[in-house]
Amino acid sequence: MIMTDDTPVLRKTRELCQTILEQPDFQSIRQRIETFLGDEQARGQYDELVQKGQALQRKQQNSIPLTGEEIAEFERDRDSLLNNPVARGFLDAQEELHGFRQTIQRYLNKTLELGRLPTAEDLDESSCGHGCSCDH
Repeated sequence: MIMTDDTPVLRKTRELCQTILEQPDFQSIRQRIETFLGDEQARGQYDELVQKGQALQRKQQNSIPLTGEEIAEFERDRDSLLNNPVARGFLDAQEELHGFRQTIQRYLNKTLELGRLPTAEDLDESSCGHGCSCDH
């Protein structure tokens, strides 16, 4: 199926995207992300923690034991990041954005799977069956 700009599906998809952009919750998410991106200290703190986490993960993957000092330092840095309101806002915004994506994906997947609009019961099923990509 070739989708061009004048198909009903693409028109409705653009409508959905516009509706999402207009949601106050989404605007709040974007604002918190933009605030984080504009805060050099919070970004640096976040980047440093990510790098330390990756280094610790590499050590574990190579069967190199982590020292108590390394773990304590990582935990201190993580706690410090979580106590930074700008960084915390960014992390919360990322989680909320992930929730938006999951909800939309779940509805879309169920619609394509069932060939109809899903009901609340369809979406609440804990066992989705073959081919589902809802992360259960």
